[in-house]
Amino acid sequence: MPHNKGTGRGWVLPLCWSAVLLDGFDLVVLGTVLPVLLRNKVWDLSPGAATFVSTIGLVGMTIGALVLGTVTEVLGRRRALIVSVTVFSACTLLCAVAPSAFLFGLLRFVAGLGLGGCLPTAITLVSEHYARSGRPGTATTTVMTGYHVGAMATALLGIALIEPLGWQSMFVVGALPALVLVPLMIKYLPDSTTPVEHRPGSSIKQALAVLFRGRMIGVTIAFWVTSFMGLILVYGLNTWLPEIMRQAGYPLGAALGLLLTLNFGGVVGLLVAGVVADRIGMKPATLGWFVVAAVLLALLSIKMPGFALYVAVFLSGSFVFSAQVLVYAYTTRAYPAEARATGLGWTAGIGRIGAICGPLLGGLLLTAGIVYPWGFYAFAVVAALAAVGVGALNAASRLPEETVGSNAETSHQ
Repeated sequence: MPHNKGTGRGWVLPLCWSAVLLDGFDLVVLGTVLPVLLRNKVWDLSPGAATFVSTIGLVGMTIGALVLGTVTEVLGRRRALIVSVTVFSACTLLCAVAPSAFLFGLLRFVAGLGLGGCLPTAITLVSEHYARSGRPGTATTTVMTGYHVGAMATALLGIALIEPLGWQSMFVVGALPALVLVPLMIKYLPDSTTPVEHRPGSSIKQALAVLFRGRMIGVTIAFWVTSFMGLILVYGLNTWLPEIMRQAGYPLGAALGLLLTLNFGGVVGLLVAGVVADRIGMKPATLGWFVVAAVLLALLSIKMPGFALYVAVFLSGSFVFSAQVLVYAYTTRAYPAEARATGLGWTAGIGRIGAICGPLLGGLLLTAGIVYPWGFYAFAVVAALAAVGVGALNAASRLPEETVGSNAETSHQ
């Protein structure tokens, strides 16, 4: 069949990148339409209901990452990714015609299930196909640039579309790419380099058992802590950076510009981080990235002139966002093939709980009236805790070569 033949690896990166771009779209789309829904009293939406709708989508993503990441071990990477993209695209389209806030929230939840499974499956598929090339870190961080390109494109689409076409247009535009992407994936996307049928005795129970066997318990918990802290940063900063800057006295236009700068920094940082990780190794790169992120976030608490501020925010985005992706890339190399997607699914799923906590942390500091400068200090501490998690991982992951996966670790030698 076509997807298993010589069409092969060349299709993996662009198709997975496109799937991850749609995930990035979802990161920002609700933020672009919620002000309109609240202002126009669509469905008589209250701020409390808006918060519920925001949170329920993230809950869906958490469950999707945990469940689909695990089921992938028996369903197969290719099939799981196609199901994920189809589910969240269909639900995104239906959001445009939702008759009530309850059904809108329900659709966001189901879309979240698909989105949660999309990211770990796409990253696992890419890392497996590029593991023997000596560039698995570069491939993983490259596919994740789609996430931030999607986030930036959504912010720009919101400016262009909402006023003339209404908030519904954002969900239609977000769903349309699947009409092209899903048929291309069905025809050209190859499966894992170690497909399900070639993994003897592969099962959900066995995959989960690998995560908690012997010294892998320490590795698994360290990944969970690091991912939790990393996604507090990603979602906390994306949600609250404009408001923190406004509280600091910068004009709102500059604050929104800084959000774009933050995500642009994320794209550039991802391209650099992957190359560095492939050169010096995943452990030192991930640890170093979180340490630098902590220092840069603390520096943002200092009032700066315009150009210096944009440079500082750009660098913060470069290190904060790519540090989290290095965690994902590292995870794919710490587990054997029969538990790789499960390990990454659970790391991403626990991280999604951090994604819920990030906006809450900023909200608490805002309510207390201390979001500037203490918001940046709080985020700097979170980055430092993530670095501690990586340090614990270094101590825990002195594992036998065959457990770690020789094709991953020896690529640097």
